[in-house]
Amino acid sequence: MHLQAVDIGIIIVYIVIIMTAGFAMSKIASRNLNSYFLGGNRVPWYILGIADASGMYDITGTMWLVMTLFVYGLKGAFLPWVWPVFNQIFLMVYLSAWLRRSNVMTGGEWIRTRFGDGPGAQLSHLSIVIFALVSVIGFLAYDFRGMGKFAQILLPWEFSANTYAVLLMGVTTLYVIFGGMLSVTVTDVIQYVLMTCASICIAVVAMRHTCAEAIREAVPTGWLDLSFGWTLNLDWSGHIESLNHKITEDGWELFGIFFMIMLFKGILVSAAGPAPNYDMQRILSTRSPREASMMNGFVSVVLFFPRYLLVAGIVVLGLVFFREQILAAGSSFDAEQILPNVISRFLPVGLIGFVLAGLLAAFMSTFSSTINAGASYAVNDLYKKYIRSNAGDKHYVYASYLCSVLVVIVGIAFGFMTESINTVTQWLVAGLWGGYTAPNVLKWYWWRFNSLGYFGGMLSGIAAALILPLIFRGPLLWHLQRDMAVFPIILGISAVVSILISLLTPPDEEETLKKFYKQVRPWGLWGPIRKKVMQEDPAFLPNRNFWRDMVNIAVGIPWQLMLVLIPIYLIIRNFTAMWICVGLLAATSLILKKNWFDKLAD
Repeated sequence: MHLQAVDIGIIIVYIVIIMTAGFAMSKIASRNLNSYFLGGNRVPWYILGIADASGMYDITGTMWLVMTLFVYGLKGAFLPWVWPVFNQIFLMVYLSAWLRRSNVMTGGEWIRTRFGDGPGAQLSHLSIVIFALVSVIGFLAYDFRGMGKFAQILLPWEFSANTYAVLLMGVTTLYVIFGGMLSVTVTDVIQYVLMTCASICIAVVAMRHTCAEAIREAVPTGWLDLSFGWTLNLDWSGHIESLNHKITEDGWELFGIFFMIMLFKGILVSAAGPAPNYDMQRILSTRSPREASMMNGFVSVVLFFPRYLLVAGIVVLGLVFFREQILAAGSSFDAEQILPNVISRFLPVGLIGFVLAGLLAAFMSTFSSTINAGASYAVNDLYKKYIRSNAGDKHYVYASYLCSVLVVIVGIAFGFMTESINTVTQWLVAGLWGGYTAPNVLKWYWWRFNSLGYFGGMLSGIAAALILPLIFRGPLLWHLQRDMAVFPIILGISAVVSILISLLTPPDEEETLKKFYKQVRPWGLWGPIRKKVMQEDPAFLPNRNFWRDMVNIAVGIPWQLMLVLIPIYLIIRNFTAMWICVGLLAATSLILKKNWFDKLAD
């Protein structure tokens, strides 16, 4: 893309501001590990919520959303459930409060709260740390591929995609190393403001240059419908016929069945709690369990509306103005090419640089959060625990600098070896989370699930996640829908191993279980432990909020969906549907206000 000097200048100024803000936090962050990795638990919940949303606002994922909305229309609003995005509702309603009550620094350290310090707990701790580091490396490889690809398209200099990725990751790593969580949070807020402004700019451009009639003429019957039956019933013949091949390749023609499987998987993964990444770290950084819940509720509000303004804006501009280019490209059409075309064709000089800075911010925000989370596990859960346990605060902060660099180097190395963004995405969504789900569901809700069962479930799950994609590569099962095909197999292996080992080995120490139950206060199958705790402390009030939490989740998922649909309906000019969604958003918000927010407690 050809850029004017003013646009290049804006991008350079943005990078200088981010670097300066990041380095400005270094003095505060370097006091101790709590300050470095959790910001000293002093950052307000709404700032952490914006930073968390910023970390999820990655441009690679955004372009995937563009593809799903472009091809599948309004039904594409459901497809992010494959990650699943509604895990934020489970966190908002109860899980983030449970997690924050542990008062720990990482998910690895949390394991000792649940299982104690015995040999099984040590193995469980090691398994979650390995999982955390493997997932961090996977996300860094994902960021590497996405960052390089889009920088090569959007920036004017003649560098390869890999060179761009290394340069931008290097710049981001510098301010993350010295500023820790505070640096990440401050820069994430700046980047979020930029990304939101860029999204609004694209939305305004889309609404100025398109109309409802032009959009309807560009799409097939059913594209504008949110409802669906057992089959997708979306035929692009007469419009962009090559997209029919895309639908067949994705394996989502039986959309009703796919939706049910996606919902089932999403509920299980969400009930397991946050994965040990930057999302968990932000929860642990809050000042109280109540603020942890409020932070996760705020994430949905500040993330989905502006992000889908950008997504829907790019989609309608692509449908209306780039149909001929898409037809000419045939099966090689790449929806990611729409964005640079939109920017170069519709944005004036100056605004181009601003929007590109916002898109770079989307890359750097996700990447910086991932580095900080990975280094926290390497230092706090490996180096401090197993190598040098009695060093001073400064020593561990310096070790954090080194570990941040090492994590990035390994992530870049895997990025060079990765074939594509989609390869990493499928493995993260299907394989790795399939291995994580079963033991991490059981740990919250079943007292008899022990540390050896957790270790066995995690180990078998990670092994299956690494091996099964290689076994199924090529056969029909893998071709039809990789994430949905492999996930239940990995989940089943991990669940069977977890339960069998737990039942065949003694339960964990009773005192550890009682302490965990009193401190975290989960609901679930805790009857024997609850009975003993109440015998020792008759004043203890057990958590009896299961049904209230389930109602809030049932209300919260549609509430979150309305935040997705309202900006889409706005951009495509379906104002009747938009106002219905606004009404539903208001109604569900009122229910959540009375049944969730008003009843939050630490």
